[in-house]
Amino acid sequence: MTSSSTQGLSNPQLSIFSRLEVSSLAGHYFMLRNLLWATSKHDVYLLQNYSVMHWSSLLQRGKEVLNVAKPIVPTLGRPGLLAQPVSRVQISTMAVKENLMVAGGFHGELICKNLRHPGVAFCSKITTDDNAITNAVDVYRNPSGSLRVVAANNDSQVQIFDAENFASLGCFKYDWSVNNTSVSPDGKLMAILGDSAECLLADANSGKVTGTLKGHLDYSFSSAWHPDGRILATGNQDTTCRLWDIRNLSESIGVLKGRMGAIRALRFTSDGQFLAMAEPADFVHIFDTKSGYVQSQEIDLFGEIAGISFSPDTEALFVGIADRTYGSLLEFIRKRHSNYLSSMF
Repeated sequence: MTSSSTQGLSNPQLSIFSRLEVSSLAGHYFMLRNLLWATSKHDVYLLQNYSVMHWSSLLQRGKEVLNVAKPIVPTLGRPGLLAQPVSRVQISTMAVKENLMVAGGFHGELICKNLRHPGVAFCSKITTDDNAITNAVDVYRNPSGSLRVVAANNDSQVQIFDAENFASLGCFKYDWSVNNTSVSPDGKLMAILGDSAECLLADANSGKVTGTLKGHLDYSFSSAWHPDGRILATGNQDTTCRLWDIRNLSESIGVLKGRMGAIRALRFTSDGQFLAMAEPADFVHIFDTKSGYVQSQEIDLFGEIAGISFSPDTEALFVGIADRTYGSLLEFIRKRHSNYLSSMF
């Protein structure tokens, strides 16, 4: 295991080549850790105050993509669509895939913007519950190839929307607040995690529970699917990430321990070789899946972690630091040498 500190870069195997000061990331986002998304090794979307920014590592500058402090009026309107204006949204989570940016808010808001078009296509409050934080959003394709948006909420519901016209396609209610949901690469299964020691697998189309994952000791906050669709990683308040083979859910096939805190964010690289695991603050762990998750690297940072994201080509790992003083976007590159660390960051 190797470790490195960004304050004194003593490990030559780890390289940080871009740092953007974004101190305003801090403050409102203590519980949630999905405020950063890389769409290429040169393009990162992240939250800054009430703005979603696009950062270009090539141009070394940021550009505002969405301002949620002002009233937002959806551009898409049709009979039966539950769109409504929203304003001064505190963004709690976000995802950017296939030119669609989706953001959730602390009062149950859902905002969907096509990055190729001006304005916001769809926005609304998707729940009226008093404790209605939108905890997680994602964009995926169902088995027939249609683009979908999924949103998980503190009101114990998971909702599915058509990403073309934003019609509601399903609303599934569970027994506890849903902190995270993620859909398998084939679009058939959905992981449901929340205020329970148990995690659920459900049919992504109907929401019907098809399996229960037992082993964690506390509430769960994050999940990620290996690109082969067979392995699911779940992150928990008990400071562990558990690995599950969906072909046999009787017990987890591995337990990865953090250093100090809950596992708030999980990401696999698109080739499945690495799993990144973020704690609430200070530590990001990277595991080499080809070693059976035995070989790993620990990145020792400073400050609360606002999100982690691999670039789609697996060449870069981005880490957002949400700290009023040291707020920053850190970029790590994949090292390629002839030794073991050739495959680490």
